[in-house]
Amino acid sequence: MTVQTSDVSRETLERLGRYHDLLLKWSSRINLISKSSTFDVWNRHIWDSAQVYRLADSKMRWADLGSGGGLPGVVLAILTKENAPDTTFTLVESDVRKATFLRTVIRELDLNATVIVSRIEAATPLDAQVLTARALADLSDLLSFAQRHLSPDGQALFLKGETWEKEVETARESWSFELAAHKSKTNPNAAILEVREIERV
Repeated sequence: MTVQTSDVSRETLERLGRYHDLLLKWSSRINLISKSSTFDVWNRHIWDSAQVYRLADSKMRWADLGSGGGLPGVVLAILTKENAPDTTFTLVESDVRKATFLRTVIRELDLNATVIVSRIEAATPLDAQVLTARALADLSDLLSFAQRHLSPDGQALFLKGETWEKEVETARESWSFELAAHKSKTNPNAAILEVREIERV
């Protein structure tokens, strides 16, 4: 587990619990998370997303691409609410039903976040200081999205699965970027890729 319950305040843990319940409730109607993971939402999804928080620089403008069920964007907005309430989150999601879920969560948990219903490549550039994505696309595509939506001095934090090393190797053929790979604390074969200075070659 990445973030122990003792690491967050009672209020933050309560919000995470309310988000957990909303995620399960809505997942029975729309495909927010896989059915196989509904029995372990805390570790598979919430704490997995939460570990991104410790890697982020102290920034004011966050954007989460392909937010879906709010992973990691909603989790990060909950963690940020108490410590940095002025931090804003923009969640980009093309599926109207999932966007409706995200707006419901934002309203019910009083989060400093907005939802853009758009394809990522068509959305107005966001100039984000921190850009996140989880289970969205291969690294080469993510770098293309980041080139559009990340501020020049910003950092991208991408949660990647067991093929992350191969994805980095492939991406190097078309992109130049600074990379720090942080081992996932919820899956020893996965990683969070911290990427900066992105340029197409």
